[in-house]
Amino acid sequence: MSQDPWLQNYDATCRLAQETAENIHERNRQQRTGGNPAKINMTLRASLQKLKQNIAQLKEGLLRASSSRRLMQSEADRRQNLIDDLLTREKQLNATLKGDFMESEPSRSMLMGSGAGSSGGVVANPWLVNESEETTGLTFGQIKQQQQRIIEVQDAGLDALAAVISRQKIMGQDIGNELEEQNEIIDDLTHLVDKTDDRIRNETRRVKLVETKSTSCGMLVVIVLLLIAIVVIAVWPV
Repeated sequence: MSQDPWLQNYDATCRLAQETAENIHERNRQQRTGGNPAKINMTLRASLQKLKQNIAQLKEGLLRASSSRRLMQSEADRRQNLIDDLLTREKQLNATLKGDFMESEPSRSMLMGSGAGSSGGVVANPWLVNESEETTGLTFGQIKQQQQRIIEVQDAGLDALAAVISRQKIMGQDIGNELEEQNEIIDDLTHLVDKTDDRIRNETRRVKLVETKSTSCGMLVVIVLLLIAIVVIAVWPV
């Protein structure tokens, strides 16, 4: 399963933020050692401008995906949280570059942790997150690999969910086809019952007609016999 372009852009933006944080750390080191950080300052300004543009593109991409309903709400919320985190990092990086925050020692904890420096100022923390136990002692490359494995697990879960939904869709279509066939059979049976009912009513009318005729003929025979008996009695000699 190929990675989502939005996630690829997000990974690239995270790498840019990480590189910018490392460059700020290097700039501050040069300032402490009496070096000339003018060149790296220019690079940092360009990087922060690019970071701002990338975050804007991520926001625009998420808005388009959400508007077209290509994302589940939970995934859209997760990506919005990622963007919010990047915005927070960008603000912290800008503040650190302008000198609003001070670094106390050139250590990895400055990039990943927080605390007080030896000078009494606040330690620069461009990421504004506390390092978790899962990432303690890991290099940036190892953390990236760990995140990639998490994404792969999530992708595998999405693939499995897509397969389940596909099977359910096929089952739904089969059930729908079966219902249509059953409805056709019921329609045929209803038509047959209606025809049979019409035939029964017709035969019933015929039977009643025959009974009526039979009754009329029987009475006529009785009348004729009575008349014959009367005539015989009248002409029979006494």
